[in-house]
Amino acid sequence: MAAWRWFPPLLAVLLLGLWGLERGPGGGSMWRDESTTWQVAHRPAGELWGLLGQVDAVHGLYYAVMHTVFAVWGEGGGAGGAGLWALRLPSVAGTALAAGGVAAVAYRLAGERAALCAGAVYVLLPPVQMYGQEGRSYALVAAAVAWATYLMVRRRWAAYAVVLVVGCWLHEFAALALLAHAFAAWRERVWRWAAGAVAAGLLPLAVVSAGQAERQLGWLGRPRWQDWVAYGVLAAAVALLARGGRREVLRVAVPLALLPPGLLMAVSLVHPWYVDRYVLYALGGLALLVGARAAEGGRAGVRGWLPWAVAGVLLVPVAAWSAWLRTPESRRDDVLAVAAAVRERARPGDAVLFMPSRRREWLLSTPGPYGALRDVALAASPAASHTLHGTELPPDRVRGALLSSPRVIALMDPADQPLDPYPTEAEKRTTLTTAFDRCSVTEVKGARVAVYARRGGCG
Repeated sequence: MAAWRWFPPLLAVLLLGLWGLERGPGGGSMWRDESTTWQVAHRPAGELWGLLGQVDAVHGLYYAVMHTVFAVWGEGGGAGGAGLWALRLPSVAGTALAAGGVAAVAYRLAGERAALCAGAVYVLLPPVQMYGQEGRSYALVAAAVAWATYLMVRRRWAAYAVVLVVGCWLHEFAALALLAHAFAAWRERVWRWAAGAVAAGLLPLAVVSAGQAERQLGWLGRPRWQDWVAYGVLAAAVALLARGGRREVLRVAVPLALLPPGLLMAVSLVHPWYVDRYVLYALGGLALLVGARAAEGGRAGVRGWLPWAVAGVLLVPVAAWSAWLRTPESRRDDVLAVAAAVRERARPGDAVLFMPSRRREWLLSTPGPYGALRDVALAASPAASHTLHGTELPPDRVRGALLSSPRVIALMDPADQPLDPYPTEAEKRTTLTTAFDRCSVTEVKGARVAVYARRGGCG
């Protein structure tokens, strides 16, 4: 395939990604998962290593990459300034690499037209665009899986094992791609050796992360009915696209599209581990099928206009969704908006209380507005405790600290979110209800900022 033919789709990826860096989510906003990347990757190497021994080992390689990126880039004006480019640029690059990998697989299996269609389709998928402009590892994982798939179809087994091990160390659930690849490569003895090498390379991370699973994923529930509906739609689309398709394409694309999310959802009925972004790379299989079918339609003579007409119609909702993904409303919360609300309402010396404690994440990447406040429930900082969000005082000491505070700025989840049942969280709620008046509540994207004062002190 002539090199110049790759330029338009890759340019489209970069332009979409740069649009995300500039505008999304919301231009100068950051949601809490990105905030975690920001604050962890800015820790000194020794503190980062100590954290990974306690929690988040599954993201350890990604944090090390981002630590290097920030060291080279510099602070960039802080979490709310040009530093957002450093936070998100690796995901833009990862998405471009993933699109190139999907196109390379399609070219190998179905030709040039399929390659261009598959790469373009992959870029246009809204979840791909979402994580292509977000400071987390999922776009890089998708790139690793896409190129490992290409190396599989080329039978470059040593390189295949290396690339897939890197993908698994970026996020452990990339290992599910290995099971998908088995449908196409199981008969290859060398593939079985390569698969064994991947499993051996992943083993140290698997052992460590198994001990962290409850702390890492304990917040997850079982898949919702919406997840099952979405998977059903995916399965129906794959079944429709697979009819009459090339066998060599189906053996690679169908398992990659269906097996990683399906298996993770099934496991999550017992151990709730499923989040769709953990298997983002499975969309590469869907893009392969669409690309191959579009290429076949383009060779179908007078009927060749139909796939393009359908594609043109579908571009309208895709474009609208793409624009929405670059607004703050597309994320669960907005760390920078929460910080701005605190800055407007807090007074020096006020107590600040995070309900639940993991919402301390809102402080860690934007410490400025909280500098004059007292984090009354904090026992040990995240760095000192080698944790993501620090450790908190026992319930009786939290109550005493609150009762000694005339005013409290409480940062809470939206009202429709379930309440944590832990004793310290229950004590926070009880003390505020029985000993304080609530002076005001401000709704911010994904959060509530409430001001409390001791009885009669709101005026």
